[in-house]
Amino acid sequence: MTAARLPEEFPPVATAEWEAAIARDLKGADYAKKLMWRTDEGIAVKPYYRAEDLAGVAGLDAAPGEFPYRRGAQPGAGWKIREEIEVANAEEANRTACAAVESGAEEIAFSRLLVRDGAELEVALANLNGIPVHFELANQCLIEVLFNRFSRREGAADGTISTGYDPLADADFAAQTIVRAPQGFVPFTIDAARFEEDGANAVEELGLALAAGAETLAEMDARVIGADRTAAGLGFRFAIGTNFFFQIAKLRALRILWARVVESFGGTTEAARTHITARTSRWNKTVFDPHLNILRATTEAASAILGGADSLVIASFDECYKAPDEASRRLARNTQLLLRHEAMLGRVADPGAGSYYIEILTDSLAREAWKLLQEIEAGGGFGKLRAQGWISEKLARSLAAREKAVTIRKRVFTGTSSYANPTEHALERIDFERMNAGNRGARMFEQLRLRTERHAMAGGRVPRVLLAEIGDAKMRGARSNFAANFFACAGFLTTVKRFKAVKEIAEAEADVIVLCSSDAEYEGIAAELIGELKKLRIETPVVVAGNPESAEALKALGVADFVHVRSNPIEALTKWQERFGI
Repeated sequence: MTAARLPEEFPPVATAEWEAAIARDLKGADYAKKLMWRTDEGIAVKPYYRAEDLAGVAGLDAAPGEFPYRRGAQPGAGWKIREEIEVANAEEANRTACAAVESGAEEIAFSRLLVRDGAELEVALANLNGIPVHFELANQCLIEVLFNRFSRREGAADGTISTGYDPLADADFAAQTIVRAPQGFVPFTIDAARFEEDGANAVEELGLALAAGAETLAEMDARVIGADRTAAGLGFRFAIGTNFFFQIAKLRALRILWARVVESFGGTTEAARTHITARTSRWNKTVFDPHLNILRATTEAASAILGGADSLVIASFDECYKAPDEASRRLARNTQLLLRHEAMLGRVADPGAGSYYIEILTDSLAREAWKLLQEIEAGGGFGKLRAQGWISEKLARSLAAREKAVTIRKRVFTGTSSYANPTEHALERIDFERMNAGNRGARMFEQLRLRTERHAMAGGRVPRVLLAEIGDAKMRGARSNFAANFFACAGFLTTVKRFKAVKEIAEAEADVIVLCSSDAEYEGIAAELIGELKKLRIETPVVVAGNPESAEALKALGVADFVHVRSNPIEALTKWQERFGI
């Protein structure tokens, strides 16, 4: 097939034809309920988009590197591989950083090193000429030390230097710093990653980051410092979560909105460019089955790259429960190298451009984030609302909603809240200070598993759950699979066994018997089983997998519990642990 014949082979299909086909397939079912879904941000997502959906969307014709930077802050493709160095000693931190650079890192972020004087700074930066370096832990002392270094050298010819200092922590100091800052020194960071970890959805991340940036511009404007100089002293840092296309759109929307903010303060189009550092999210990483974190981080990294991040940190897969070692750091670094050299994600700038879905998401996030920015401005600005607790309350509500979705397993952590391996042990590898630092969605399920593991280590017996399949061939398998996943979340040992006679179930050894059958059969099976258990003077509790209409009658017979999709596994499994003395 030649390119010239493609239009003939694939003629355009009118929207009316698509809609007619959908209506036929749905057979009268509600279109909106079946095919549209609403995100955590409140954005309604359609099953498909057409060119007419892009009517009114601005900036589609701009090329990469052109204002308003929808398609990237730079005209070319690619990103910088940044590696975090979690070492507090300057000499050791430098040694680790140099080894990382030799192995492929292009930027270094010292995440635990706080430099106190010029001599310590020189040790940290030794042999890193030409390598951008970021100091995450930053205070006014460090910034003064950096200034002293710059005063002895011309700018930052040996690589960009940046810090994680919050410009709104001290506006007067920020003003003095911006006025003095030489080219190549970016003293401040708007850290949106902390909003994501505290529960923010994509709209809230964008809106809060923009509000903090806008307030910084306003504070500097009040001190007669222009938007160009202020914007040059700011970078943005974002966490990248698992919602693949939304994370791509998030970074694209940030560039558009920040360009608009800088422009509104009188900044030039050149100054409206921004540098975005992306980092794989901490919130969705797990202690159990931790190598799945590699897969999570890889998709997050791809989102960041396709969204146009300038620098990217892929966190080590084990960082949520211990200090990363050389092997895990190497794996994280090499993931970026694979994405660049084998997946070739750095070959094309903004490959998602023109995709109706990505363009609509970009526009939707931008519009909603701008509304949030306006709401914050109307309330007195970011600083005022932060001091009043408005922002922390907003994030707390979002975090509670996110955690509820995890609790009821609407949001799944494979290997932890679903398809868990109850024989996996983690206690001996965990640094609990790290495990409990910040917010992570899987922690509540991890605590269930660790509670059972501690019990076993102290000499206690791990509960044995018998999943008794009986009756309806279709339902018994589906329900035993569900129940196995359910009880494995607490580290209980499950055994699946098929029975022809109820009496055989009563004679089986188990700490809990879970009946796996159809709703219609449960009442008869349960009555017979509980009768047999009483004859044998066995007090093994009986649980039903499902939520049948006969639940009250089953309770009257002596059924102890029901496990089903509406069950709260945290509450239910905690009660079972207490029942078994765990």
